Amino acid sequence: MALRLEGDGWRVLARNWRRPAGELDLVVQRGGQVRFVEVKARAEGDPSALDAVDREKQRRLTGAAEAFLAEHDGPWEEAAFLVAEVVLGEGGWEISLLDDAFDAV
Repeated sequence: MALRLEGDGWRVLARNWRRPAGELDLVVQRGGQVRFVEVKARAEGDPSALDAVDREKQRRLTGAAEAFLAEHDGPWEEAAFLVAEVVLGEGGWEISLLDDAFDAV
């Protein structure tokens, strides 16, 4: 996933970032934008990755994102959540990115 995002111009700031407030799969930056990435692997036919990021998961991700921002100074102009859905189908892996997936921090 990190390679795909780097190919799209994002710079990886953190992988599997953990604090008591929660965990972030990836944190990426492009200019003044920061994205907190939640990666969800699905099998073909499974409910969407967005369905797996319910209100409770969003709450935990928001807490982790707030903790990350408190620890890292940056000229952040925009912070948002990006859900990356990785689906294994007959043709191999397919990646879908849903930017600004839910309320930003």
